[in-house]
Amino acid sequence: MVTRGRPRNFDRDAVLRAAMQLFQAHGYEGTSMADLTAAMGIPAPSLYNAFGNKEGLFRETVQYYVCHDGSATARALREQPTARKAIEIMMREALGPATDTRPPQGCLVVLGATNCAEEHREVDDFLKGLRRGNDEAILQRLCRAQAEKEIPDSVDTAALASFYATLMNGLAIQVRDGVPRAVLEKVIETAMAAWPGQTN
Repeated sequence: MVTRGRPRNFDRDAVLRAAMQLFQAHGYEGTSMADLTAAMGIPAPSLYNAFGNKEGLFRETVQYYVCHDGSATARALREQPTARKAIEIMMREALGPATDTRPPQGCLVVLGATNCAEEHREVDDFLKGLRRGNDEAILQRLCRAQAEKEIPDSVDTAALASFYATLMNGLAIQVRDGVPRAVLEKVIETAMAAWPGQTN
């Protein structure tokens, strides 16, 4: 007889990664509970006990993605010595590893719930909140760069942040659409040529 409180007999990180791959490939609405239980290798009761419901699983999966595969933006903004380098690395990381031979999936935060039905609006709002957080982090890094005189005082940092944030979201779609990496690298080079003060 199974007792309440028995430890879960699955690797949480492993099942979250399996769920992440499905949500990346099919989106929130295109991924069924049957798909999830099959890919995660756990029965439906265990899934509900561990995550509550599909939305709960999706939210935790997105947080897992943000901390692992999708951590490049936060890491670049935090670790790079200049804002310009941070923005460039952030965009290049959005293309994924150059050696990755798997079909490109794009960013789960951008693509996970596009065109969501009204009954799933909270899922869409959840991802919008994360995207706004990324936008704010980019803006704060640019404001810091302006205070440190890396960017001239005359630059509208809010507009510049929106420019690069919009480009990041667009890159996610282009990656998912299979646009060749060389083409997207040229896009990034063009975007960086627009950096304030560039002379080349």
